[in-house]
Amino acid sequence: MKRVFLILILLCLLAGCAPAVPPAPSASSVPTAAPSSALPTAAPAETPTAAADPMDIVGHMELRYAEQFTVDYLACGGALISVGTEDRFLLLPEGTETPQGIDEGLVILRQPLDKLYNAASSAMDFFVQLGSLDRVRFTSTTYKNWGLPEVRDALDAETLIYAGKYSAPDFELLLGEGCTLAIESTMIYHSPDIKEKLEALGIPVLVERSSYEPHPLGRVEWIKLYGLLLGLEEEAAAFYDQQMDQLTQLEILPSQELTVAYFHISTARSVVVRKPGDYLSKMIELAGGKYIFDQLPGQDDSSLSTMNVDMEAFYAGAKDADVLIYNSTIDGELNSLSQLLEKSELLGDFKAVKNGNVWCSEHDLFQKSSAAAVMIRELNRILSGDAAEEDQLEFFHRLK
Repeated sequence: MKRVFLILILLCLLAGCAPAVPPAPSASSVPTAAPSSALPTAAPAETPTAAADPMDIVGHMELRYAEQFTVDYLACGGALISVGTEDRFLLLPEGTETPQGIDEGLVILRQPLDKLYNAASSAMDFFVQLGSLDRVRFTSTTYKNWGLPEVRDALDAETLIYAGKYSAPDFELLLGEGCTLAIESTMIYHSPDIKEKLEALGIPVLVERSSYEPHPLGRVEWIKLYGLLLGLEEEAAAFYDQQMDQLTQLEILPSQELTVAYFHISTARSVVVRKPGDYLSKMIELAGGKYIFDQLPGQDDSSLSTMNVDMEAFYAGAKDADVLIYNSTIDGELNSLSQLLEKSELLGDFKAVKNGNVWCSEHDLFQKSSAAAVMIRELNRILSGDAAEEDQLEFFHRLK
């Protein structure tokens, strides 16, 4: 009996010391897995990529006719500009650092560009049309040789000042007033030491080549380059599109493809003619005529848009031209046939002189780079006979 009692006590003790076993969880208390769409997803591992090179090309300026310059837009926000076959510029917006490792031949242009020295008179009209003539501080052309009224007004107001001709600029004046860019015509190649000195003084030089464009609208398209330089790219594109519209809507009167000689006689008595294929000969073609010098004897391969021929060669090539147009850009306007014949009596034998179809360009024709559509319209009026009773057009006048 005592043994049984001890066994019962031992069993009770064992039962009291055993750990409580938790009840089995009910089905409602079991956490369910969240829908897969609610699960946090790990961010995909990013493939390391190198930072974009600031000189990477990300776009190009659209050009329809211009062949003498190109523009590539860069990742750094700047632009790579090529002019002609050799000159290259890196245009950088204000505050942009110069990219590392750029080509040594690149000329840096930093915006804003102002206090410009313009020694290429044909470029000034682009600044006028963009409403930015105030960005040009210096000119190489004297007051009497300017035909653009806006430029004359600026010279009168002294917001534009004469700083010496291209071959002898006032370096001290340019440097003292902080000139940021010199725009030169190709005449600067005759004075390479001047170009080198400007660059040595920290004034970059851009050689203007709009007059070398083979199409008149290519010449006008240079306004896009100046718009880029000045931060007025949209305004320049809008102006160019307007000129395109004017030319495409131009009503060309029927003509008989009359032949035209465009020339002037130098002080050395040689005849200076436009080479075939330049923008002026193209304007004559678009006006319904034919430039008589479709080929020139002894034509050189230089980049100049004009060449000298002796009077004998000019006589042979242009004697039977239907229309003569004297280029007044170099030695001034003529007002009468007698003034023309004073330059050479041989011109009296020319068909156009005998028929009274001799014209002279106005002095500002070359300077009015943006007016291609108007010039072509007036040439068409001359060629079609519509100007027969009118002595004075905007860009040409008849010699009597």
